[in-house]
Amino acid sequence: MDEHNLPFLNEPLNFPKFEFRLQEEKNGKVSIFDAVRKKYLILTPEEWVRQHIIQVLIQIYGYPKSLFSMERGLKYNLLQKRFDVLVHDRNGRPYLLVECKAPEIKLTQKTIEQVCVYNRSINAPYIGITNGKQHLFLKFDQEKGQFVQIRDLPPID
Repeated sequence: MDEHNLPFLNEPLNFPKFEFRLQEEKNGKVSIFDAVRKKYLILTPEEWVRQHIIQVLIQIYGYPKSLFSMERGLKYNLLQKRFDVLVHDRNGRPYLLVECKAPEIKLTQKTIEQVCVYNRSINAPYIGITNGKQHLFLKFDQEKGQFVQIRDLPPID
């Protein structure tokens, strides 16, 4: 597998080291095995980050794979959008919405607003955004009526 075509694989991310199954496709592209969807997906910088955050949620925080929804569509103001990772609670309600960006994309107010816009349709009490280097997680504060930053991801009940 030619990693020269995928320089982001050599870029250090702010995640623990995980083992991923990669394979080269006939067209020369590289795919990564998604343990939640149980299939290979074309490896892009954003997908690299998404697969890392999935492993963090599963292996470190103990989120069951069965509670994940991946890259599903949603409508917002008549626009069709797609979220990256949504984890449901054990009652099937949205719990944690995570938006993934490629490592070179800076996390700004605009990127945070994007996940907030998506969450208006989903109503998860926790949201996050990561580019693999920086991670920002927020919890909806009922008293303040707004999201506030939290230090750590919430446990799954």
